[in-house]
Amino acid sequence: MILAKNIKKAYGDLQVLKGVNIEVDDAEVVSIVGDSGAGKTTLLQILGTLDRPDSGSLSINGEDLNAMSRQQLASFRNRRIGFIFQFHHLLPEFTALENVCMPAFIGGKNKAESEKKAMILLDRLNIKPRSDHKPNQLSGGEQQRVAVARALMNDPAVIFADEPSGNLDSKNAEQLHKLFFDLRDEFKQTFVIVTHNKELAQMADRTLEMVDGKFENTVKERLA
Repeated sequence: MILAKNIKKAYGDLQVLKGVNIEVDDAEVVSIVGDSGAGKTTLLQILGTLDRPDSGSLSINGEDLNAMSRQQLASFRNRRIGFIFQFHHLLPEFTALENVCMPAFIGGKNKAESEKKAMILLDRLNIKPRSDHKPNQLSGGEQQRVAVARALMNDPAVIFADEPSGNLDSKNAEQLHKLFFDLRDEFKQTFVIVTHNKELAQMADRTLEMVDGKFENTVKERLA
């Protein structure tokens, strides 16, 4: 699903990524751990096409992302990638339903069909009764579930999550972590998750540790 080779990235004189290699299979959940400043988020942004590497190659689902223009990458992101962040980044002026529909609307999909699918996702995530509420009317756990539904809206091949439970209490964090694996089993999506949460990292199929811009070792080997 994901193949990245010798990814390097610097900001000025600061070399953040120093030749990162990573392969991720279909329907695999991989967690990336490491100290702050190790390069985890930078790598996630590059894998998710939000930033470009200085050098190295990247393909997702067999498509060479290095060869794509900025406009092509934007279209690829909309069709094939979902994002979940620590801060949910919901649009405050829109309802939960409208927020979930945004990726479909951006992709030019039919409004009625998009809303129908969004309601199915909200129902699957147990927040359908809150569909007409705006973000400031939702709890932190509800907001993050809306963000998860939004990430799933266009049936992405892979979902990138950056500290997805970082702002949640332990109960909501535990529920969100279980949800990721339920969704993987149900929809067969690939998840790459940057996290400091030990419980979430341990649940993953593989855990990779990043140290000073490179993967130091595989904390948990690929499952047989």
